[in-house]
Amino acid sequence: MFCYLWTDKKKSLPYLLFVEGNFLHHPKLEKGTRSRMKTFTVDPKEDLPLETIRLLLTDALALYKSGKIKTK
Repeated sequence: MFCYLWTDKKKSLPYLLFVEGNFLHHPKLEKGTRSRMKTFTVDPKEDLPLETIRLLLTDALALYKSGKIKTK
C-alpha cells in the first residue's frame, strides 16, 4: 500500500492518505491519531495544489525506490 484518495466522513473533505507518512515532512500533512500514516486534505472548492501533490507523491515514491521502506 502506497497512498489512496478518500473522503473524511466527519468533515466531508477529500484527502490523500500516505501509508508511510511518518517518513514525510511537509507542513500540510496531518498525522491525527494514526501511528504511521499522514493525510493531505484537499479543499474541493479550490483548485488542486498540483505542485504540492506532485512533491508529496515524488517524496513518498522515493522512500520505496531507495529501499528505506521495504516492499514484499
